[in-house]
Amino acid sequence: MFREMRRIKQELPLEEAKSLLMKNKRGVLSFNGEDDYPYAIPINFLYDEEENKIYFHGAKTGYKLDCIKKNNKACFVTYGDQELSENGWSYYLKSLVAFGEIEIIEDRDLAAKKLIELASRYFPSMEEINEVMERSFKNALVYSLNIQHMTCKRVHEK
Repeated sequence: MFREMRRIKQELPLEEAKSLLMKNKRGVLSFNGEDDYPYAIPINFLYDEEENKIYFHGAKTGYKLDCIKKNNKACFVTYGDQELSENGWSYYLKSLVAFGEIEIIEDRDLAAKKLIELASRYFPSMEEINEVMERSFKNALVYSLNIQHMTCKRVHEK
């Protein structure tokens, strides 16, 4: 169902992909949008290795949710871990592409738990997280990308 990576020599093991998802804090989530145009948004995320899911949050209304309801298949990209190459001016970096289906988390207790875990990656204290949760959780939607296929590679940018 999913294509093999064309430059197979650049492919990294699945453990490298998981490591990149644990380290990185931002990526781009893409959907099938209206009129066959792709819709991609930069977004914060939480990777749950045990569940093999990537969690996100957003508003309960809007274009992103409309795309999900129309077609819940999505693609997520993140990259980083750059290191200076031997030539001293170009870089090696790792990139990850994950494909899967979006699931809206209907269970509000689970949604709150995952949103707190996600927020813990970005906020400096639980006090601030609790303040935001109290103020905004009722308007938040939590959803996950249930990963069906994932690749990671190391590229030389030159």
